[in-house]
Amino acid sequence: MTPADNVTPIPLLAASLRLTAVPTAVTCSRVFVRHVLSRWNLSSQEENATLIMSELVTNAIKASGIITPDPKPWQIKAEHVIAVQLRVLDASLYVEAWDRTPESPMRRKPDLNAESGRGLLLVEALAKQWNVYGPLVGGKVIWAELPLEVPAEPPPLDSPRKPLLLPDGIRAARGPVELQARQALLDHLMVTSIQRRR
Repeated sequence: MTPADNVTPIPLLAASLRLTAVPTAVTCSRVFVRHVLSRWNLSSQEENATLIMSELVTNAIKASGIITPDPKPWQIKAEHVIAVQLRVLDASLYVEAWDRTPESPMRRKPDLNAESGRGLLLVEALAKQWNVYGPLVGGKVIWAELPLEVPAEPPPLDSPRKPLLLPDGIRAARGPVELQARQALLDHLMVTSIQRRR
């Protein structure tokens, strides 16, 4: 028996989605969270994960997207892409968002009358931990970890899969930035999986 025969697999569930970086992506990211967590039988995590994803996606859109409420089709370019991912690794749920800008978001201390600036404070209050990861392909992944009571079990292979229906034009078009987003999330998945094995 070789050492390779003694490898214990890490329980891992992962789902990701690339979206056009427009304001409606926030709503679509919440739909994505509810859809995936329902499939994974983790509905108990839905409220916190949805709130965190909303904040992360809002920051990602502001960093790289179009912030006008109703952008015209000609204003949306191939580089207006963000990506979201949910992962379960052991007994932790990771909520992640990628955008193509390397600048980390600033955690603010808004006054009582401020209308914005509380997003990362909310993430910090709900998550076990959060941070920013700089993938090799560029941009940044902002992630938050939520603890699970027990490790999640993968759904049965024979269970019916409902497709995630989103409005036309919200899924990012295939191209260099969409591929960069896909690679960045895979990069972060690999790094955290390797760290967990240590």
